[in-house]
Amino acid sequence: MSTAVCTTESLASLPSSARTASAVPPAVRRGAWQIAPGEAMSLKARSASVLRVKQGRVWVTPDATAANASEDLVLAPGESLNVAAGQRIVMEAWDGYGATYSWDQA
Repeated sequence: MSTAVCTTESLASLPSSARTASAVPPAVRRGAWQIAPGEAMSLKARSASVLRVKQGRVWVTPDATAANASEDLVLAPGESLNVAAGQRIVMEAWDGYGATYSWDQA
């Protein structure tokens, strides 16, 4: 079960005819998601979650919380970010190659 609500246009918003197996990137079929170069997305955690970068680098800006101010982060492959329940992050691929990431329950 997904623990995030994507607040930007996503694969789920495409017509079902466009969501064929060939339209779904291989990384998504393996349990990871891809973000294209120049694409930004907003995710809001339904429960405590972990964003893990699998490939490429992502630029992440979490919303400020009572405990932490908002700050820009760059995560590289193997790095992760804990996201509190209800917290929103905005992320985009850091360079022109895109990135692959997973979003799992903490």
